[in-house]
Amino acid sequence: MFQRIIDDVKDAASSRLQQGVLIGILGLVLLVAVAFLLAAALIFVAQTYGGIAACLAGAAFFFIIAIVVGIWYAARKRQSEARARERARAMARNVLADPAVLAASLNIVRTVGVKRLIPLLAVGGLALGFLMSRSAAQDQAAEDQATPAE
Repeated sequence: MFQRIIDDVKDAASSRLQQGVLIGILGLVLLVAVAFLLAAALIFVAQTYGGIAACLAGAAFFFIIAIVVGIWYAARKRQSEARARERARAMARNVLADPAVLAASLNIVRTVGVKRLIPLLAVGGLALGFLMSRSAAQDQAAEDQATPAE
């Protein structure tokens, strides 16, 4: 029984390794093809307009690609940070609505007693308010740093 599972895992790992090697070879071959195309374009522009113009055109081409990739990276980073903040907010809301948390809190109230629990809740509320205001201040500072001043 375990031998069949082990064989399946070996076959899957071998298949993934082979696919990874093939993708690596494909990427390398594609890189070489693009390098030859760029070299041909450089030679054509150098023969037509001169060497300096060819080098400047190549530099401008790659500079534009770098700008586009940088903008794409920044947009993806903002999206992922926004998704992470949304997940954190959803988790905070969901934890308080969880029946297990409610049952545990009722057991704590029964065990400790309402008269002793009120001062504990007041101190806990103050601490939570302090932490939330501190977190909001950090989020605001991060947003202020992300957006340049006009």
